[in-house]
Amino acid sequence: MANIRVCARFRPAILQDDGEVLHFARSDSRSFTLQDENDEHHTFSFDKVFYKDSEQADVYEFLASHLVRDVVKGINGTIITYGETGAGKTYTMEGANIMETENYKKGLLPRVVDELFEVISLCGEATAYKIKLSMVEIYMERVRDLLDLSKDNIQIEEHEEHGMLLCGSTEILISDGEEALKLLSSGIANRAVGESKTNKASSRSHCIYIFTVEKEVANEKRVSTGKLVLVDLTGSETTDADGRALEEAKTIKKSLSALENMIDALISGQENHISFRDSKITRILQATLGGSFQTALLCCCSPGLCHFPKTLCTLLFGARIKALSAFNEAMSSMKETTEKLVYTTAELLRENQRLKQIMREMYEEVMHVNKKMVVDCEEILHLIKKHQETPGQI
Repeated sequence: MANIRVCARFRPAILQDDGEVLHFARSDSRSFTLQDENDEHHTFSFDKVFYKDSEQADVYEFLASHLVRDVVKGINGTIITYGETGAGKTYTMEGANIMETENYKKGLLPRVVDELFEVISLCGEATAYKIKLSMVEIYMERVRDLLDLSKDNIQIEEHEEHGMLLCGSTEILISDGEEALKLLSSGIANRAVGESKTNKASSRSHCIYIFTVEKEVANEKRVSTGKLVLVDLTGSETTDADGRALEEAKTIKKSLSALENMIDALISGQENHISFRDSKITRILQATLGGSFQTALLCCCSPGLCHFPKTLCTLLFGARIKALSAFNEAMSSMKETTEKLVYTTAELLRENQRLKQIMREMYEEVMHVNKKMVVDCEEILHLIKKHQETPGQI
């Protein structure tokens, strides 16, 4: 089962928030309560909540740093950003600009690149590493290669050992951070964008960044592989548009609904009844949310009161993922307890068999002694009888 860390982040207020901000009370660094226009209270609790004064570095350290260190060890990880358009997903993922040089503005992607190469540089010469980068988007339910636009309908296939594979997607070997950032910048420029109510250049696709780390130790024939997948889920927007924009909105809404249905099925334990093929994003996230990946989800939220319905939907989505995480932990604990019980039961059965064997052996020994005593008694009685028949003779 997946190990999932769920966080929420509120961006600072901007002009599009119409001046009014949400009324909420912070309980601690993990919990808060929102008050809506009807004075109803909505309380949420996550692994961490980042408020408007949080720094990019704070988000990265809690959300992603441990996953980067683990992927070098061959442990798979996923980072997902979710929220409405204009809630801060792009700034969190990319920063002010993917090529940003000011450290405090850097997003998750450039920080992942920096730490990957930093961790590898600290490893000894006996270990060789290769880092490969792939980048695709899911637009109108087609998987497009953002590093090679000629590949605009990549197929997703399931592999017994490697999980979901994006067949034929471009995978480029990167030798340093600068090369990685240039590739990311090129891929980001190829993303499908459109205008929404809250963003004039809103991405209308789910974007997936895949860092594959191969590790080979000298004198060992085995190569271990770890994948770090970063997923930028596009926001589901209500729209008055028509034509292409309307079709985009419908497709996005359908894919996010499929994702929510998958999560609900995982929470309820009906994993065998999940239709992962309902959407491309559910097929890609199948291993992430239902498998062995370590996963971090960041729910990006607007503080504007006018955005409250969308903010509430985002937080409810995060709460569902949090419930899935709790379910996974409970199932993992139950599995561990069951395994211990099975082991203990097996030990008790073995001990029972051992004691039964001892009892059989003791019974046989008692029967043998008893039989010998009967023979001895009969012999004594015979001697006594003989003595009585012939007094004076022994």
